[in-house]
Amino acid sequence: MAQDGVPQDRRPQDAVAASGDELALRRRVSDLEREEVADVLREAAGEGRLSYGELEERLETLYSSKTYGELVELTTDLPNGPRAPGVQSVPAVSPQYSGAMVESGPVINVFMSETKRMGQWVVPQRQEINAVLGDVTLDYTEAQIPFAEIHLDVKSILADVKLRVPSNAIVLLDSNPILGSISEQEAALKSVPDPNTPTTAPIRFHIRGTAILGEIKIKRGPRLTKRLGLT
Repeated sequence: MAQDGVPQDRRPQDAVAASGDELALRRRVSDLEREEVADVLREAAGEGRLSYGELEERLETLYSSKTYGELVELTTDLPNGPRAPGVQSVPAVSPQYSGAMVESGPVINVFMSETKRMGQWVVPQRQEINAVLGDVTLDYTEAQIPFAEIHLDVKSILADVKLRVPSNAIVLLDSNPILGSISEQEAALKSVPDPNTPTTAPIRFHIRGTAILGEIKIKRGPRLTKRLGLT
């Protein structure tokens, strides 16, 4: 009888789950993780979701943030930002490949606009990307990659191109920055490998990048929310 009288919202197992969520929100964040959220905020401003005044205000708050929970608060009304435990992210709509293996994908041409390919899309072996005054995000960490080698030819002119590859990928980079930036970053927090997942050979990414007053970023490993196991 005493057990039946315990309110349903105070059961011991619920308290354990809540404490785990609280610990995740209190986890200290790194400079690289702050930069990932800054990218989300800048993308939102470029899409018209934030005014530039709001962007400036949120960036100022972001760079003084210390915990994951503070990052969540800054992006709770935006797609692709970090989320609280149990809350699904709302990705921006993007075109996806469907069907079987594609050796050469259609050229991605972006002019004063944005395109994203995230989630479980089928990756072509060869992809050409031309971005002018726009943003391109290609996330390969959850994609279906039926090839051992991927070839990317990327041109960024006053644009921002982000390529997120699997943690164990081999990146062969041929960079040609002209008053621009081409960089490869490591994931700030390594995901814990699943012992039940079979080991696969790393995929080789041959990336030829040209950045003219633009930026090409190559990041490793899943997005922040995926690394924390929150989505």
